[in-house]
Amino acid sequence: MSDHELPPLPYDYDALEPHISEQVLTWHHDTHHQGYVNGWNSAEETLAENREEGDYSSTASALGNVTHNGSGHILHDLFWQSMSPEGGEEPTGDLADRIEADFGSYDAWKGEFEAAASAAGGWALLVYDSFSNQLRNVAVDKHDQGALWGSHPVLALDVWEHSYYHDYGPARGDFIDAFFEVVDWEEPADRYEQAVELFE
Repeated sequence: MSDHELPPLPYDYDALEPHISEQVLTWHHDTHHQGYVNGWNSAEETLAENREEGDYSSTASALGNVTHNGSGHILHDLFWQSMSPEGGEEPTGDLADRIEADFGSYDAWKGEFEAAASAAGGWALLVYDSFSNQLRNVAVDKHDQGALWGSHPVLALDVWEHSYYHDYGPARGDFIDAFFEVVDWEEPADRYEQAVELFE
């Protein structure tokens, strides 16, 4: 059984100011993200105990906690890696070419992604859909509702209220704009390349 751990932020807690405050990053990483790690580990322990004891009365709930908390942990890790103090530029290279091919232009992709972020009850994701061999945007509620089977997240934006309310109040759109001031395409480009190597 895996013992999942919270990885450190890839930058200092104040590194994304003024776009995302030190306070929000501290709460979001150390409390919220840690909670998903703890929840995933707890659910795995429950499943292991149920198998050992042959008592599956709490298994359905634990399975739901695996997907909810596990997805929360995975997506938060991608979210931190999707930003940096050196961010704010547009993508380049193969990922930029693929965005243009699949969406028509970077601006068309960005407009659709922002619409997903405005509507989602949890996450806006740029994913590589290995079934259709194309990039697409998805709006995911919570952490695991609205995802597409066979898709690999490339870029992640957390739009749960704990991501922005302290800094922006109810103005989610201002937070989405702020994300694009710190978005860093280096890690997403690497994830895109890895997905393409597997499936194309």
